[in-house]
Order: sequence, then C-alpha cells, then structure tokens
Amino acid sequence: EKTGKVLGEFCRCYKEQFGVALFNSVRYEIEGTGGPQAQLLHRKVPLEDHVIYSGNIFQYIEENKKWRNRFCVVPHNYGLVLYENKLAYERELPPRVLVNSAGYKILTSVEQYLELVNNSLPGVTPKSGHSPILKCPTDFPLILWHPYARHYYFCVMTGKEQDKWRAVFQDCVRHCNNGISEDSKVEAPAFTDAIRMYRQSKEQYGTWDMLCGNETQGMAQQVLQPAGAAGDGWGCSWRRGGTLTPHLCPQVSDAVYRMVYELAKAQYDAAVARCEQERPQLESTIRTDMDQIITSKEHLASKIRAFVLPKAEVCVRNHVQPYISSILEALMTPTSQGFAEVREVFFKEVTDMNMNVVNEGGLEKLVEYMEKLSHLAFHPVKMQSCYEKMDQLKLEGLQQRFDVSSTSVFKQRAQIHMRQQMDDAVYTFETLLHQELGKLQGKDDLCKSIQRILERVLKKFDYDSSTVRKKFFREALLQITIPFLLKKLAPTCKGELAKFQELIFEDFASFILVENTYEEVVLQSVMKDIMQAVKEAAVQRKHNLYRDSMVMHNSDPNLHLLGEGLAIDWSEEYSGQPEAERRRRAKQVVSVIQDDEGALPYGAEALLQPGSPEARQPEEAQPGLPPSPGDAVKEIREALAQESLG
Repeated sequence: EKTGKVLGEFCRCYKEQFGVALFNSVRYEIEGTGGPQAQLLHRKVPLEDHVIYSGNIFQYIEENKKWRNRFCVVPHNYGLVLYENKLAYERELPPRVLVNSAGYKILTSVEQYLELVNNSLPGVTPKSGHSPILKCPTDFPLILWHPYARHYYFCVMTGKEQDKWRAVFQDCVRHCNNGISEDSKVEAPAFTDAIRMYRQSKEQYGTWDMLCGNETQGMAQQVLQPAGAAGDGWGCSWRRGGTLTPHLCPQVSDAVYRMVYELAKAQYDAAVARCEQERPQLESTIRTDMDQIITSKEHLASKIRAFVLPKAEVCVRNHVQPYISSILEALMTPTSQGFAEVREVFFKEVTDMNMNVVNEGGLEKLVEYMEKLSHLAFHPVKMQSCYEKMDQLKLEGLQQRFDVSSTSVFKQRAQIHMRQQMDDAVYTFETLLHQELGKLQGKDDLCKSIQRILERVLKKFDYDSSTVRKKFFREALLQITIPFLLKKLAPTCKGELAKFQELIFEDFASFILVENTYEEVVLQSVMKDIMQAVKEAAVQRKHNLYRDSMVMHNSDPNLHLLGEGLAIDWSEEYSGQPEAERRRRAKQVVSVIQDDEGALPYGAEALLQPGSPEARQPEEAQPGLPPSPGDAVKEIREALAQESLG
C-alpha cells in the first residue's frame, strides 16, 4: 500500500516533468548552443564486445555456508558475471551469478562489514555467544554491501590480488551508478527532476547518494528509504523490534527490494509509455507555439522574481557567498590532481610504448602496444592512481553547514570525467597516429612522429581538461548551494507559489511549472557569484585552469572529420597473426588476475566441498537485481503486485 502511494506520486511528478524536459529539449535543438568546442575526439563505442577483466575468485555461498572457487568475468557493460569455472565460461554455459553493482560499497575487512550491518539494523543486537555472520578463510576479503539488496562475499589469496579486484569492483560500481543515460535529452532529465521534486515535497533537500543505477533502481531505493528520511519511507520499519537476526535481515531486505523493484518497474514503464504516446502531440504544440510559450514563461518568471529575488539575494549574501571560495578550493585541489595524474599516466604509457617500439622492433610491436593503449581509460588498475586523488575530497564543516549527506556523488562524477578525458586523449592520439603511418619510413620516423603527436594531444588535453573541470566545479557548487537555498527560503516562499499558477495559460500548463520556474529564479540569485569565483580561479591560473577567453588557435580543422570514420582495428590492419589469435588477444582489456584454479590455505579446504549436492545448485540469476526469492516470497510478491497495480 505504501509502495503504491509513493510510486503513484512519483509517476505524477514524472508526467509533469516530462513536458518541461521535452520543451527544453526542443528549444535547445532550435536555438543551439555556444561554449568552447572540444579539441579532443570522442569515441562513439569505446568497449564493444570487449571484456574488462576476468579471473578466479573465491565466493561465499550463503545457502550452504561454503566457499567456492568461481571464474569472474567483467564484460563491457560492467556487470559482475560469475561462472562455475573457466571451462564453463569458455563453453558459454549459463553463469551462476549476475550482479548489477549499482549502489554497492566495496569493503576489504569483515570488521567494516559488521559495522555497516549493525548500523543498518536498529534494535537488533546479536545474542551473546552468537556465531559471526561470516568467517573468511583468508586475510583478504572483498565484500559487496548494499543497504537493501543482497550482499556478496569474496576473498583472494594475496594483498596484491585484493587491490586489483577492489579496483575492478569499484570501477563496476562507478559505471553502474551512472546508469541513467545522458544521451536521453528528455527521459533522463524528466526522471532526475521528478525524483528531486518528489523528495523536496517531503522536505528532503540536497544530494542523495542512492540516486544510482537505472531509473527503476532509483525509484525502488526511494521507496525503501528509512522512515523519516524522505517523509514516508518505510525501509527500516520491518527491521525494528529485534525479531530478525543479523543473519536473516539482509536476506529479507533483499526479498523486499526485489518485490519493490518489480512494482516500480511496472509503474515506471507504464508512465513512460503514456508520456511517449502523448509526445507527438506535445512536440507539435511546442514547435507551433514556441514563441508564445517562451513569452508566457518569461512573464511568470518576472512575477516570481519580483517576489523571491530580494529574499534570495539576502540569503545568498549572508549564508552562501562567504563560503563559495572555500567550497571551490576543496573541490579544485583533488579534482585537478586527478586530472594531472590522468595526463601523467597517458604521457608515461605513450612514452614507454615509443621506447619499446624502437628497441623491440617496428610496426608489429606498435600494433601490440596500440591494442593495449586503446583501452587504457578502461583499465581499472592503471586508472586507480587517478581515481584515488578524489579520496582527498573533504568539505568538513561545509558539509554540515550545507547539509551535504555525502561527497561520493562529486567524487564519482569527477572520476567519470577523468575516464572520459583519458579515452578522448587516447582516441585522438591513435587517430592521428593512424593517419601518419602510411607516410613514415623506418623506426626513427616512427619515433619522432609518436613524440610529435603526443605533444599535440597533450595541448588539446590541457585545454579540454580545463573546460571540463570548470563546468564540473560550477555544477558541483550549484548542487551544494541550491538545495540549501531552497530549504532556507521554503518557510517564507514555498507556500506563496500557488498564487502564481493563474498566470500560466492552460494550453501551456504541460510545459511551464511554477515550481521549476521558482527554482530557476533561485539559481539565478547565486549563479553570478559562482561564475565569478570560477572565473577568478582561472585568471589566477589556479590548478592549471584556462581563462574563458582563451581559445586554441592551432586547432586541427579536419581532425573531427577523422573521428567520424570507422573505429581503428590495429590487429586487423597491421598484424600478421592468425585471426583466432588476434581475437583472443584483443578481447580482454586487462590480463587475467589469477589464471589457475587456486586453493585456500591449509585448514580451510573443509569449507570447500565441490561434490556436495548444494554445490551443484545454481545460487542465483540476477540480470540487474538480487537473486530470486523462495516460493513463499513469490506468492507475497504476486499478491502485492496485483493489489498495487489494481
């Protein structure tokens, strides 16, 4: 009943925001955009048909309380896929486990895990002498913890393996958290705005680190918020009272999450289908009446501005402006260090390749190294030194002042930008080198050409890096300050907004919302100060930022035409190896961590009994969700679904 209520309210928000997002998209398409053009090329399909990582890892199976050796594969979509063994993978047998890691945290000690579990179980106290939830047979565990979904337990034999797998798992979480496609110019902004508006209607402002994964996951996680966190969440209500042990609570939570997910998916898909059905008529109205809609919106904005802006400016002057430079400095230092590390890693990889090509022999070696270099941005271990720089991000007192629940949103966003900039640099380098190869004669020419192209690409990288970082800083400052201002202004402004509804023509009510226009006015009250702070940082050349007036005059006019061509397949064009060998080598981005079957330390073998009946049962199948619940839970799920959807 509560799930149906939350989802119903959210879907109404989505329908409202869909019209606004559609109007903004069409207007953007007609009016175009300014801003600096990127100097680096952008690869369209970075990892098609490639595997990021694979190797053997021990997994704890909760059903029979045994550890099993599994062959783990991370494909191009960053899912975690576990097979019985490597042979099962090579024979293309069905996997044992499929994990969508959005929303998970990667823990490297049982103590960290137990602390999170105990904090998430209010009123549940383990009994004296009760056996621990998990016994790890090695000193190198890797645990995937989620506040609602199933937990996964792994371990490896050495600290080096643990570091590698941790980097891989973190890359999976980072990618899956970013599950809402930015290519969608209507559905994605409509969804994120609907989530924000729904939360604000429950007096929940600020960033939310569980808005991660795809749209349905975001909705399910909103429903399962602890009571009081977003007004009417009920996520912890069934955990209270000590009726569940720490062993059972994650399993029950997982089953509840699955049921809520399925209800959310059904309602969201239905809402999207209704909006898409109305889209042609809405778009026709927008294109026909664009000027009138803009005029009507500007009239509404002027009235709201006259009412809100004086109060907003006082609030900005007293509570925001004094702290903007401190927030910006806290953001700039780790972010710029991370981008500098991206530049350094790229420079080192190309320079090492150049030396090895000269020393080891010409074009054939170049092909081998270029195959590896082309996927550098997606190598979780080599990129880890870049990502780790963001761990320094701490807003300290500012975080409490502006009610920022977590900095993880900003960390992951900066890390995604780093990966994209690395791939853009690599793709530009290989495109320019590919163009030059036909003109070269001998190793010396090849060496000089690689060095010359590297210098060109680094100049372009510095320019694009500055542009991307400045945009990131502006967006992060807005994400921190706007929710704070809205919360501050709510007691005096929000109740008065209803009177502005009469200023909107009924024909345009699908494209103009009072609440959205009010937010735009609040944004304008602080935008000038934010732009000025970032501009001053660039003028002072802080952290290698370029001034806005700085434009690259030596840009390559034909470079972007080269980027429109087909993807370069180095092995197919230049390698003399057989096709099967080329495919085997090119298929995986990173080498296998542990190619043998491995064994646990002496004394832990008793935990592994491959011949037992339990070991032959598949643990779960999870295309984007935790494992399927038992029959009893399925019956509950079906009854709830019929009641809610009915």
